Amino acid sequence: MSNSIEKKPITIVVASDNHFAILIAALLKSIDLNHKTDEHIDFYIIDDGISAKAKSRLETIADPSRITLKWFKSKEIIPADIVIPVDTTSMPLTTFLRIFAPYIIDPELDKLIYLDVDIILQDDISKFWNIPLGEYTVGAVQDYSKTVDCQWAGIPNYKELGLAPDTKYFNAGVLLMNPKKWREEKLTNQVITALIDYKDHVKMGDQYGLNVVLANKWLELDPKWNWFALYEDEKPYLVHFVEIKPIFSNYHFKEVYKQEFFRYLAMTPWKNFKPLSGKWRMFRKLVNKIKKALLRL
Repeated sequence: MSNSIEKKPITIVVASDNHFAILIAALLKSIDLNHKTDEHIDFYIIDDGISAKAKSRLETIADPSRITLKWFKSKEIIPADIVIPVDTTSMPLTTFLRIFAPYIIDPELDKLIYLDVDIILQDDISKFWNIPLGEYTVGAVQDYSKTVDCQWAGIPNYKELGLAPDTKYFNAGVLLMNPKKWREEKLTNQVITALIDYKDHVKMGDQYGLNVVLANKWLELDPKWNWFALYEDEKPYLVHFVEIKPIFSNYHFKEVYKQEFFRYLAMTPWKNFKPLSGKWRMFRKLVNKIKKALLRL
């Protein structure tokens, strides 16, 4: 009988609609190429309308003996009695699905990584996975808006909530989570309640709710694990394409990161992809706003 303890798989959760499935391709290939250790990766995809063609393409990107793709329909993971609050921003409702990530994985797992799809890895994901969370439920990187008093993001009602103006505000696009503690603390319900109770103050969708609920209660991680493409760095571990994505022709952040994105994409079935017009991006944002307006009605 072997005395070796079987390693738990690295568990990653992402969520996407069909429009951004191409971003999953570059993300998945970047994880695949930079993963050097022997830990298996379970890559969960919350499918918010991804086409059968895109799914079949994504299945070919990584060796399933190293990375297993697991699919979940978005409508199947949101309990029937929960209604996601609808704000007035152009952010897609898909982003809210991250707060349900702890409910779709093996209930015995005590760690998961949530990633937005507009990301590429530049280092081994196992290094991020093996960061100890200690007593914290969530580890994250401080957002480029820095603190809760930021006028264009942050928490506009921070004074009402008893928070100091310099309370750090995190970016919710990269999260290291303890799903057991998350479920015990019913954080999904807490976030939704915050979004409903303070609906007039919500900025950045569920990121607002997460920062309200977890204010001063999250583990701050090295910024290189969520490096924003706005800023240049010699060796970020992970690059996050906040705002304009490299799939659009009007991308205007650091060119080196765009080149890296297309280097990974060239190793996928999307290798012949040409950037879309910036007008297409604005059209998508308008569609998101219309969808939300209809839901509010």
